[in-house]
Amino acid sequence: MKIKVTSPSFSTHPILIEELKNNFDNVVLNDTNIHFEDNILKEYLQDADIAIIGLETIDKELLDSCPKLKFIAKYGVELDNIDIDYCKAKNIGIGWTSGVNKLSVAEMTLGFMITTIRNMVFASYGMKNGLWNKVGGNNLSNKVIGIIGVGNIGKEVIKLLQPFNCKILVNDIFSQDEFYKKYNLIEATKEEIFANSDIISIHTPLTKETKYMFNLEVFKKMKKTAILINTARGEIVNNNDLKIALKDKLIAAAALDTYEKEPNFDKKLINQDRLFCTPHIGGNSNESILLMGRSAIKHIKKFLGEKNL
Repeated sequence: MKIKVTSPSFSTHPILIEELKNNFDNVVLNDTNIHFEDNILKEYLQDADIAIIGLETIDKELLDSCPKLKFIAKYGVELDNIDIDYCKAKNIGIGWTSGVNKLSVAEMTLGFMITTIRNMVFASYGMKNGLWNKVGGNNLSNKVIGIIGVGNIGKEVIKLLQPFNCKILVNDIFSQDEFYKKYNLIEATKEEIFANSDIISIHTPLTKETKYMFNLEVFKKMKKTAILINTARGEIVNNNDLKIALKDKLIAAAALDTYEKEPNFDKKLINQDRLFCTPHIGGNSNESILLMGRSAIKHIKKFLGEKNL
């Protein structure tokens, strides 16, 4: 059984490489430090029996080009990049574990909140360019925080915010009364969150309903002093509309770790003065890489054990 790994961060991690090769004989790693896509990804996976997949798009066209593929182990926490229904139709198994990188993403989200609201990152940018700007921003404590999506990561963000005595507005498709009561959360509509939050943080999966949830119309509803944070999925925020919102000062600032297209080198976006941007590293702390990688290995072992292969 040939196992192929698409993720560069998995493929270059010495501990994961050792553990994968200790468990399986026929392993191929993507040590190019390039995220494969389109025809290159098809060619790479066409002879794989098992694939360890990160953020790559696994759609019908790709699956049809991989006749030997029997199992996909997810290196990560969301399945929105995999056509689950077509995998079922082709009898391709999927192994994944929810929430393995939740603390990593939540801590980064909190870091985004502090560095943007206190003007820390923008003051640093200025200093590197010869500006001694002593504008210190605002405290995070006692602010109104809107959390859209109260799943594994959203819950961790809420827990990390407890010492800051913030008023936390929450919105989710599921009712979670016990959790809301425990952390003194206020259930709100999206419209209420748009209008009243000092910081809005997104923690939903990408679906037809959430795609471009944040667009020019929504930015106009937000406070001009508001900050938007997206550590979820890039297409939840319309990046072109965000450029306009930042340029025209419809909102005060934004922090992005995910983008509509990745890698993203859109200079008109990333060079915005009030944008703090990182290259999708929220779930890539050393601890999370190990947890995600070991989860993928565990699911492959389980699959092979069940199939007696």
